[in-house]
Amino acid sequence: MAETSRAAPTTLRERTRAAMRDEVVETAFRLFSEQGFDKTTVEQIAAEAGLSRTTFFRYFGTKEELILGKMSEFGPRIAAALAARPIDERPWEALRRSFDVITQPMADERQPFLNLMRLLDDACGLMTRQWEKTQGWHSLLVPVITRRLRDDPESAADLRANALVGSALSCLDAATDAWTATDGATPLSVLLDQAMEVLVEPTEKLD
Repeated sequence: MAETSRAAPTTLRERTRAAMRDEVVETAFRLFSEQGFDKTTVEQIAAEAGLSRTTFFRYFGTKEELILGKMSEFGPRIAAALAARPIDERPWEALRRSFDVITQPMADERQPFLNLMRLLDDACGLMTRQWEKTQGWHSLLVPVITRRLRDDPESAADLRANALVGSALSCLDAATDAWTATDGATPLSVLLDQAMEVLVEPTEKLD
C-alpha cells in the first residue's frame, strides 16, 4: 500500500506570522477603502496595525503585495485542482472545474473579494501586476493540460494546451469583470459557466 504523504504541521511561529499578516491585510483594506490605494502610505498601515515601518517590511515586500498576495496564492491551487481532475474528463471541463478554487471563496466572501477587484480596477499599476500573475497561472496550467493530450504529437499537444488554457483564463477574466461590475449580483460561477459555454463547440473539437 502506498504511503500517504502528509503536510508538515505548522509551527507556532508560522501561525503567529500568518495571523499578523492577516491582521495587517485587514487593516490595509480598511484604509484603502477609506482613502484610496494611492493615498494610503505604508507608514499609515504600519501605525494602524501597531507595527514599525521596518517590521511591516518583514511581512510584506511592497504595499502592492498586500493586495496581490491573495491572488498569487490561487495559481498553484488551481493547478493542483486541475491535476486532480479525472484523467478521462475533457480538458475544457477539467479547466472549468479547477476554477472552483476561485469561484467558491468569492461566493463565501463576496464583499472582501469585490473590494479587492475594485482596488485592482482603481490602480493601473496593480492591474498590470495582476495580469503578470495570471500569465504565471498560464504557465502552471499548460503542462497539466498537455499531459491530458498525450495522444497527439508533443508539439501539437502543447499548441492545443496553450490555446485551451489561454481561452479559459480569458473567460475567467470576462466573468470576473462582469461579476465586479454588477456588485456580485450573479454568482461568479454562473457567469463563468456562461462565458465558457460560448466556446464549448470549438473546444469540443479540440478535446
